[in-house]
Amino acid sequence: MLSRLSFQKQRLIIITSFVAIPLILLLMFAYYPTFELFHLSFTNWDGLSPTKDWIGWDNYKEVFTDSEIFGVFPHNFAYFAVGIVQNIAAIYFAIILNSKLKGKYFFRLLLFLPYILNGVAVAYLFGYVFDTTQGSLNSLLGAIGLGSETSWLGSEGFVNYTLASIGFWRFMGFNMVIYLAALQSIPGDIYEAASIDGANGWKQFLHITLPNIYKIIELNLFLTVTGALEVFDLPFVLTNGGPAGASETFVMKIVSTAFQFNNYGLASAMSVVLLVFVVVVLGIQRFLLSKGGK
Repeated sequence: MLSRLSFQKQRLIIITSFVAIPLILLLMFAYYPTFELFHLSFTNWDGLSPTKDWIGWDNYKEVFTDSEIFGVFPHNFAYFAVGIVQNIAAIYFAIILNSKLKGKYFFRLLLFLPYILNGVAVAYLFGYVFDTTQGSLNSLLGAIGLGSETSWLGSEGFVNYTLASIGFWRFMGFNMVIYLAALQSIPGDIYEAASIDGANGWKQFLHITLPNIYKIIELNLFLTVTGALEVFDLPFVLTNGGPAGASETFVMKIVSTAFQFNNYGLASAMSVVLLVFVVVVLGIQRFLLSKGGK
């Protein structure tokens, strides 16, 4: 039937089909759930009742006035701080492994390998590492005389940094590979010319490497910020928000509000607040980095 049509009509139908199918999927699985999320945030739906009573802005008022809800946001700062250090380490290793180092492909694989592991499996793995009595980390520290009874996951002061260090181990190799790809796109002739002109390694990094990977740094910082704000699996598996809620993240609070207390309206409002917060933070990051890029 299609063959009977003119070439222009066939072309129009094919192009329309290729555009319509992904657009329909996008509307079904992205925009409609987002719209429904906004709608539920103004109700007190319990997840089971067929009726959804409209309560206006009450859920949002509770989010910002209840310290137990909005007060968990500072717990995410540790993941952001460690994420910045992680990016610095990733750039460092990318530069080293982009050189003529013997065995560099093995080291690239070694550093990237943690990223392909399942997040829950990684959490259980480090549960044995950070165990207070029989953990391998405390055993190592005890063997070298630095103490062997540190409660890495039981101290309110640094439990979030302990959990964030697991993310450092897992995601640093991923960021390194992205930076490595960016470094390999820089022509080697530029470095040779800079060496001839007397530029040392530090000057080459500041004036050649850094400007050429600036957009990639911006991308990785985007991933770092979103990852820090949306942490869930590590604290959920290892501490379940403890001790005394010290490691509970905002996403954990959303999940418990919805599935434990059956308050889907409030959980939806919290999700909208998180979405807006992520957009604002990334907008500020984009503005600051774009000014730095100029």
